[in-house]
Amino acid sequence: MALENNIFSIGYGNKDINDFILELESFRIEFLIDIRSKPYSKFNEMFNQKLLKLAIETRGIKYGFMGDSLGGLPSDRSCYTQNNKVDYNILKTKDFFIEGLKRLQDANEKKYKVCVMCSESNPKDCHRAKLIGVELQKVGIELRHIIGVSKEKTQIQVISEITKGDGLTTLFGEDNLTSRKKYI
Repeated sequence: MALENNIFSIGYGNKDINDFILELESFRIEFLIDIRSKPYSKFNEMFNQKLLKLAIETRGIKYGFMGDSLGGLPSDRSCYTQNNKVDYNILKTKDFFIEGLKRLQDANEKKYKVCVMCSESNPKDCHRAKLIGVELQKVGIELRHIIGVSKEKTQIQVISEITKGDGLTTLFGEDNLTSRKKYI
């Protein structure tokens, strides 16, 4: 896949905001797209939407919010299983999700250095890899997961971790990926 045909992904977990920004800068990220359904953190105040936006924009990185279309906890209750997990097979068919994914594809076509962000620091625990990365790969865009300053994992590596080595089946066959936790 062409090096420029990719979008980045990052999770902040318990990172310090300055370390987080250094990670973004090491990949020359221009746009940070917040895909948290609710753009705040109970545990790390610096990642609340207003403070995060201010911190990154003072370093030349633009902030955008797309949690309403690409968030892992949609308000549409039809996206949840009987055991209250988010069913990614349902979510990926929703118009709001399809539109959000299209916006990422448009940014990629314009060659913007875009990074989607959620709270989970390990991409295998997040819908960034299990949903967005899988769907982007279907249209020829690789999601590259930032895991440190100048350190990354490919989407294939993360899916292989999730499926314990059976990544191709999950990427191109029928999959049954859901959220880790129950939410309703």
